[in-house]
Amino acid sequence: MTVKLDFEECLKDSPRFRASIELVEAEVSELETRLEKLLKLGTGLLESGRHYLTASRAFIVGICDLAHLGPPEPMMAECLEKFTVSLNHKLDSHAELLDAIQHTLQQQIQTLVKEGLRGFREARREFWRGAESLEAALTHNAEVPRRRAQEAEEAGAALRTARAGYRGRALDYALQINVIEDKRKFDIMEFVLHLVEAQATHFQQGHEELSRLAQYRKELGAQLHQLVLNSAREKRDMEQRHVLLKQKVRGQVWCTASLPSLILKLPMSVMISIYRRWFTIQSNQLVYQKKYKDPVTVVVDDLRLCTVKLCPDSERRFCFEVVSTSKSCFLQADSERLLQLWVSAVQSSIASAFSQAHLDDSPRGLGQGSGHLAIGSAATLGSGGMARGREPGGVGHVAAQVQSVDGNAQCCDCREPAPEWASINLGVTLCIECSGIHRSLGVHFSKVRSLTLDSWEPELVKLMCELGNVVINQIYEARVEAMAVKKPGPSCSRQEKEAWIQAKYVEKKFLTKLPEIRGRRGGRGPPRGQPPVPPKPSIRPRPGSLRSKPEPPSEDLGSLHPGALLFRASGHPPSLPTMADALAHGADVNWVNGGQENATPLIQATAANSLLACEFLLQNGANVNQVDSAGRGPLHHATILGHTGLACLFLKRGADLGARDSEGRDPLTIAMETANADIVTLLRLAKMREAEAAQGQAGDETYLDIFRDFSLMASDDPEKLRRRSHDLHTL
Repeated sequence: MTVKLDFEECLKDSPRFRASIELVEAEVSELETRLEKLLKLGTGLLESGRHYLTASRAFIVGICDLAHLGPPEPMMAECLEKFTVSLNHKLDSHAELLDAIQHTLQQQIQTLVKEGLRGFREARREFWRGAESLEAALTHNAEVPRRRAQEAEEAGAALRTARAGYRGRALDYALQINVIEDKRKFDIMEFVLHLVEAQATHFQQGHEELSRLAQYRKELGAQLHQLVLNSAREKRDMEQRHVLLKQKVRGQVWCTASLPSLILKLPMSVMISIYRRWFTIQSNQLVYQKKYKDPVTVVVDDLRLCTVKLCPDSERRFCFEVVSTSKSCFLQADSERLLQLWVSAVQSSIASAFSQAHLDDSPRGLGQGSGHLAIGSAATLGSGGMARGREPGGVGHVAAQVQSVDGNAQCCDCREPAPEWASINLGVTLCIECSGIHRSLGVHFSKVRSLTLDSWEPELVKLMCELGNVVINQIYEARVEAMAVKKPGPSCSRQEKEAWIQAKYVEKKFLTKLPEIRGRRGGRGPPRGQPPVPPKPSIRPRPGSLRSKPEPPSEDLGSLHPGALLFRASGHPPSLPTMADALAHGADVNWVNGGQENATPLIQATAANSLLACEFLLQNGANVNQVDSAGRGPLHHATILGHTGLACLFLKRGADLGARDSEGRDPLTIAMETANADIVTLLRLAKMREAEAAQGQAGDETYLDIFRDFSLMASDDPEKLRRRSHDLHTL
């Protein structure tokens, strides 16, 4: 507001005065708008400041809670006390700053809006009322005829009265305008000055508070440095003791229990499964647990009614048996030495049971006769039957097995050594940084899993060993050298690695181009009128691959549509590298072959009885319930062909148990017609599990254990799953 009115000009009521009045009113209106906006902003500042104070005090309380964790430590307690007191003082100073801001806003800005502008508005209203009265008196005085002298005299008197009232109101209005002009200047400047003084006080107090802690902070830094050095020495000493103890201790006493599973409830089949459990002897009873916090399961009620004996005639080594009046428990140790320790411990426990009315429940060493039996995944198991007792994907075992494949010892994308992550649908190993980039692509491009932290099923481990970095890079980096593109290294930035992975897997810039094929469901040759397409180079198989037969000739694959190529490669013998190549070139994993009863690649792989091909397709999004023209899905075909391992795989992947083919038969009906005992067992267990889940019952873990056994057998010993019909009749 820059206009200051002259009182002499007010009395003249000139056009210049009226123009000045209009300009002043516009500026005062804008001033009022900005002051109200400032008040709102100040209110928001105060609210956010108080929220900050509340959150900061809660954060300080959280810091204080750390001091009460574990035994008290004087150094930590002193540190937390000093720092939290200092932080609280600074927060109190901040609260005082907010109070000062609130007081200044109310005293200066809010007063200016409510009182100063209110007087201005009242003077303006009176001024314009007088102006309207003067205008009416002037109009009336001009309209009086000359011949009406009395009326003319009255009109003149009214005009003089109106002019006098107008001039008085104009002088009052001009006074209010000049007053608000001066008041606006010093009120706003005084507000800013008080605000700056409050800020100065706040920061001055903070500086003084931190200065008091300066010496303590230096001393604490030196103490922390010494603590870090001491911790490093202790860590080194513990690692050395750990190595020495590892060399001395050959392992704890581990045992494998051969227990009848819930499969005995089914009249169709009886099966003995191998499980690893943690055994202990408590209160004259032999009990076991799968995990430490699980409730115990009693195997032998009273050791006084038992005896222990070796089993030299057993097919397995290192076996012994605990025999009671009602049952016997068949156990197996990991070595001859551990077998003798077990037998001695159980015998000592039986002898102690006769001499004591109650055994101490706390576990003791075997030399004292506690019989502390343990079963778990830490034991090293061999292949064959013992592998069925292994927890799938033991820590370190999967990583070593997958990294031993040619090319897998380095990250597939940046060549970082010793990668501990993998993409299970691509079949490659990744470093931790590249694995994070793969995760950001989405699971439709890459499914990331840890080689050391996650559990691995046996078929998934073999799938990783069948593919690997060399095979996949032959597909996704086929034209890198021709395009003269530089591959990122371990020291490259994340942005460079991310750009490379995006170009490689999403944009697929480095693939060998496939020929354009007409149609989406067929095409076994080039379009008419065009020369034949050169054969597509096949992926060179890696030494030691699981494939036992050569791939189809490249002349047959070179011009196939990607979906047809995937279907062909899924057949007998399946070729996982060719399947990966087809998927990389855009093949639909659920492609339908109209020439073969609408079969899908998953059904084709089922017919070939290839566990790895089916697992590869499922990991890449194959629909486990997609049916052919006869209404049969992969589970139907696995049941008809007697492929127990594949049936187990499809059930684990969510196959529909109630799906019926065009003849109205579900998989269980087909299994009973073909007299396949193993598949009947699996399907009935799956139905029982499904019924329990529908009723909200958790059930026990026998179901998962049996499926694990079938998975291990299908992966390690597939021949043992090929039962014939006479196997069912002999049960």
